[in-house]
Amino acid sequence: MTDLEFLDQAERLLAGVEASCDRINEATDADIDNQRVGGMVTLTFANRSQIVINLQKPLHEVWLAARCGGFHYRWLEGQWQDTKGQGEFWASLSRYASEQAGQSLRFSS
Repeated sequence: MTDLEFLDQAERLLAGVEASCDRINEATDADIDNQRVGGMVTLTFANRSQIVINLQKPLHEVWLAARCGGFHYRWLEGQWQDTKGQGEFWASLSRYASEQAGQSLRFSS
């Protein structure tokens, strides 16, 4: 993957996270505040816990930090996959955000 290909896919991912937050906020009472600064999106939940998603450009990875830990994702076979085989980004984000929000949330691209 070239740097340009990484940036294109990573930008789609971050835009998808922002769009998912907007959709979730319209459909539920989750009230997720999302702030983006460059290649980083911070999700803040009503209980003040956070999930941080940021780009690691030199490694061509997306890192996700949640209350339960930190995870690294690489673009493989058309999906952002955990580098330690722990699953796909969107399913993981949905699970971690649901845990932190105390309700079922679904993030998608």
